[in-house]
Amino acid sequence: MNEILFFIQTILIISFALIAKRLGKTALIAWVAVQALIANLFVLKQIVLLGLEVTASDAFAIGSLLGLNFLQEYHEKEDANQATWICFFFMIFFVFVSQIHLLYEPSLNDTSQPAFLMILSVTPRLLLASMSVFFIVQQIDIRFFTFLKRKLPNISFAFRAAIALILSQFLDTFLFSFAGLYGIVSSVTDIIVVSFMVKLIVIFCFTPFVKWANT
Repeated sequence: MNEILFFIQTILIISFALIAKRLGKTALIAWVAVQALIANLFVLKQIVLLGLEVTASDAFAIGSLLGLNFLQEYHEKEDANQATWICFFFMIFFVFVSQIHLLYEPSLNDTSQPAFLMILSVTPRLLLASMSVFFIVQQIDIRFFTFLKRKLPNISFAFRAAIALILSQFLDTFLFSFAGLYGIVSSVTDIIVVSFMVKLIVIFCFTPFVKWANT
């Protein structure tokens, strides 16, 4: 069942990423930020995929980076940099408002506080780790994609994006697993290995759809 849901989730992310591309630069910038926030919330849930434990947010991290690659390919490199800073800004905002939300004294009729405490109490660490890793990985992705675009101008966007995503996702998986998940998940090694394998599957799923959408 998890594998079926994962496939459906991947198709949805691909579809909405392509819709955001067609809607233009503003939609793509918003897409990058929304995907990053979703990824940081969903990363807390561990699922069994392909027989091993993995977080439930890997596809969203790739969706965010794909949005950056779309911005560089169809708009300007400066737009991708702007999207990175806008995402960084909103993640900082989310850290503050999530902690204020926890400080509210719940009423006697409230039943949601334990759930919010479970999800948001680790948010500062996760988002601090994510923001640091996110900024590093996004900047590497922007520069590496620009390098590929300059050196391989005749290669299709889908292929260049896949190469850039493989490198950036390896760095993202390794750095974030230690900075954000060490001590929270049962096995960081399993998370790194399986998350990267899952991300490779997502990237290979993305590539033909992106290539088809740009023909």
